[in-house]
Amino acid sequence: MTEHALFTPFTAGKIDLKNRIVMAPLTRNRAKPEDDTPYDLHVEYYTQRAGAGLIITEATQITPEGKGYAWTPGIYSDAQVEGWKRVTDSVHAAGGKIVMQLWHVGRVSHTSLQEDGKKPVAPSAIASGAPTFDGTQMVETSEPRALELSEIPRILADYRHAAENAKKAGFDGIELHAANGYLLDQFMKDGPNKRDDAYGGSLENRTKLTFEALDALLQVWEPGRVGIRLSPFSGANGATDSDPAKLAEFVIEKLAKYNLAYLHMIEGQTGGPREWPNETNMDELKKTFGGAWMGNNGYDRDMAIKAVDEGHADLVAFGVPYIANPDLAQRLEMNAPLNAPDKATFYGGGAKGYTDYPFLTEEQAKKAG
Repeated sequence: MTEHALFTPFTAGKIDLKNRIVMAPLTRNRAKPEDDTPYDLHVEYYTQRAGAGLIITEATQITPEGKGYAWTPGIYSDAQVEGWKRVTDSVHAAGGKIVMQLWHVGRVSHTSLQEDGKKPVAPSAIASGAPTFDGTQMVETSEPRALELSEIPRILADYRHAAENAKKAGFDGIELHAANGYLLDQFMKDGPNKRDDAYGGSLENRTKLTFEALDALLQVWEPGRVGIRLSPFSGANGATDSDPAKLAEFVIEKLAKYNLAYLHMIEGQTGGPREWPNETNMDELKKTFGGAWMGNNGYDRDMAIKAVDEGHADLVAFGVPYIANPDLAQRLEMNAPLNAPDKATFYGGGAKGYTDYPFLTEEQAKKAG
């Protein structure tokens, strides 16, 4: 066995982890269609992956309005809380730690996914131009309507309620999803945000909703059990900014005062090139934040080992490799071969391509060890 830091215990805020390998949030579209609850299949799926230092759940909508894709789970109803409680109990029994990612998609939705066919909400009435899945096919997201100032307190109440429900469901913490072109990211970036009120224009105004949402979560959870995900350099779901370097610096400087469990950074384009502006020094951003830094974007074993050994990251999140390898942490430590993912089963369906990927055999483990 190696002695690389990636495979050693770490404490992120108030969450003690057995290693620094994180299962990234992965949308899999397998919640019950009738009420967006997780069930037995989710219990098995997440429990299989309890070898990760930390599991971050798939993005979970805080309210029906926050839903953008068919069959994604929620955390706003009692039934959803009960479904997730079964997941957390099982993961904990298997020795794992798990936090819930709280999600409002904003404009990345379709009228068919909204209650009574309403328009999705956004900072401004500008369509994302991104596709979504309506349960039958891929469709272009609907034109949204701009949120009224009077509705902001309702959004913040939804975040707080979701945080309360995540606590009831037994999670070790929560992650605020402020990345990848969803609602909070839409507000922060000047491409989708053309408002001229207190939530538009300046960086202070555009980032206001993100920090208000964070404050709402911190009314329920202590800071050391709250993380945040950012993607300032990504144009995912059409959310671009004219000065992403400045945006990143501004947000992270403010986050440094919160003493959060971690900052989960998409390093470059979401699921794409690991590129950021020349004027951005990622190590300096990490230093500015001061807390646990979670790197994410296209990491393999060697990259992750190097990043943690050299202090560029404290934690590394793996996405697709965790779909196909329930025992990824063990495989990485042993430098064992990885299962190949079946992309046809990423979204929707049942056990196939979800809970049926094989674990290492004794023979494979011996050969790798």
